[in-house]
Amino acid sequence: KSCCGRLRSVAIGLPWRHNFFIGPGRFAPPSIPYPLLSLAAAAFEDHSQIQLRRTLAMITNFFVLSPRGDTVIAKTYRSKSGVGAHERSHTEAFFRKVKFWDGVAPGTPGMDTTLGLGSGKMSSGADVGEGMESKESVKRFGDAPPVFVMPDGYSYMHVKRNGLIFGCATEKNVSPVVVIELLSKIAKVFKDYCGTLSEESIRKNFILLYELLDELLDYGYPQVTQTENLKAFVYNEPIVVAPVADTGKMINPKTASASAVHKPVIGSVDADGKKTSLSTNQKNEIFVDILERLSVLFSNNGYVLNSTIDGCIQMKSYLAGNPQLRLALNEDLAVGRNTSTTYGSGVTVDDINFNDCVNLSEWDHGRTLSFYPPDGEFIVLNYRMTGEFKTPFRIFPSIEEVEPNKLEIAVHVRAEIPDNHFGANVSIEVPLPQTTTAATCNVVSTPGANGVNAEYVSQEKKLLWTLKKFPGCTEQTMRAKVTLSGPCTSQIRREIGPINMNFEIPMYNVSSLQVRYLRIAENMPGYTPYRWVRYVTQSSSYVCRL
Repeated sequence: KSCCGRLRSVAIGLPWRHNFFIGPGRFAPPSIPYPLLSLAAAAFEDHSQIQLRRTLAMITNFFVLSPRGDTVIAKTYRSKSGVGAHERSHTEAFFRKVKFWDGVAPGTPGMDTTLGLGSGKMSSGADVGEGMESKESVKRFGDAPPVFVMPDGYSYMHVKRNGLIFGCATEKNVSPVVVIELLSKIAKVFKDYCGTLSEESIRKNFILLYELLDELLDYGYPQVTQTENLKAFVYNEPIVVAPVADTGKMINPKTASASAVHKPVIGSVDADGKKTSLSTNQKNEIFVDILERLSVLFSNNGYVLNSTIDGCIQMKSYLAGNPQLRLALNEDLAVGRNTSTTYGSGVTVDDINFNDCVNLSEWDHGRTLSFYPPDGEFIVLNYRMTGEFKTPFRIFPSIEEVEPNKLEIAVHVRAEIPDNHFGANVSIEVPLPQTTTAATCNVVSTPGANGVNAEYVSQEKKLLWTLKKFPGCTEQTMRAKVTLSGPCTSQIRREIGPINMNFEIPMYNVSSLQVRYLRIAENMPGYTPYRWVRYVTQSSSYVCRL
C-alpha cells in the first residue's frame, strides 16, 4: 500500500508543504534522489509496522460458546505448528476451566498442567483426595477471571453477554484491556445487527455474523468496529428472532426492554420469510436508559464503610434522517468534589466522560449536550460518584452461639427507598463454614413482599434468601439455625460471610441525576418522535461484613 507523502516528509525531515506520493509511478521532489526517499520510506514503514504490531491486539482465534459449552461460532486466524487453540478439545477445556474455576491458572510452574484440568491443584505434597472437597474448593473461588493461561500455552480472554461467552486466544503478549474491549465491541455489533443477542439469533444469522467478522478482524487484527461504518460492507440481511426472556429471574415490565429496541440496524427478514425495511412503517423512536450500579460495603452494625455509584446514559435511536438531538441534565449538576456550585445542594459527580459524538459547547453553562446519534446502541456518557449517599437497602446481621456446635444467624434488611418503588429479583447469600452439616431457615415477611423463599444450599454451603418483590419502606428478616460437625472455633467463625445482596430497582436512581428534556435540535414540522426514558438501579457489589 502506498503511503501519503505527508507522512513520508516527517520520516525524512521535509516540511509539511511537500504533499506528494512515493512509489512506482509516483512523483517526488527533484531536489531529493528517489533511492534516498525510498530508503527513508521503507525505514519509516518498518518502524510503523513494528509499533503497530506492539500496540494492536493480535488474537489467534475467536469463538462464541453457549451456556452449555457448545461452540456456536469459531474462527481461526493463525495456528502454531498445526495445533491451534481452535481445536474442540482446547475449547472444551477452556469452558470447563471457566465453569469450575479453582483459582489456579494452569501452565504456571508447580501446577498440574494436564489437559484434563480436573482440579488444577498444586503438584507438591498433599493431594486433595476427596472429590467432594475438590468441588467445594472450586466453588470457593467464585467466577473465573477474564484473562488466564491454559496448558496449551495460549492466553485466553473472555467476556460474558446474555449467558454467552465471547472468547479468544492469543500466543502473543498483547494488552488484555484492548482485547477485552474488542470482545465487548464484537458482542455489541452482533446485537446491533441481529436485534437481540441470544444463542438462537446467532445460529440463525451465522452467515451475517461471519461476514461481520471478516470486516471486524483481519488476520487477528481489529479493523472496522463501528456499527455505522460496517453497513457499507455488509450485504446479508438478519433474520429477526423474538427475544427470549430470562426464565431464571422475574422480568419486571418496567425494566424489561420494549420490543422495538430489539430491531436490527439494517433491513431484516422475519421468521415467516417476509422482508422488512427500516424505512417502512417505522416509528421515530429513541430509547434512553439511565443505569446505575452500586458498590457498597457495610460493617456488621449496619454502617456504610465504602460506597460508589458507577452510572451511564445509553441510547438506541431509530429516528429517520438521523437528526441532531439535544439532551439536558440537571442544572445543578457539578463535576468534581472540589467544584463549588451556586445552585446550593445539587448533584455532584466525581468524574464524567462523554462519547466522541457529543458536542460540549453548551455543557458548561447549561448542562446540555448535542449530538448526532450513531447507529446501534451507544453510551452517551459515563459518570462516577463516591462518598455519602442514601443506600436503597441496609443490612443488619447478627450471630449467636447457642451451643458449642450450633449457631443462630439473623439477617435484617430494611428498604429505605420510597414506598412507591420496590426492589425486584432480590437475592441475599450468606456463606457458611465448610463444617456445616444442616441448617433450617425461617422468614419473617411484611405484607407486600412477593416470592419470598429461604433455603440452605448444601452443595455450596450457603443460605440463599430470595424475594421477587421487596416493597419500599418495609423490613424483612430471615433467621437460620446452623448445625456444625464440631465446636465453633474462631477460625470457623471467620468462614461465615460476608453477606452478598443482589437487586434491581426500576424507575429509580440513587444519584438523583435526571434528564430534563430530550428533543430534536431543529424544528421539523410533522416530525413527532417517541421518547422512551427509564431509570434502573442495580447492585454491583453490595456486601455486608459479619
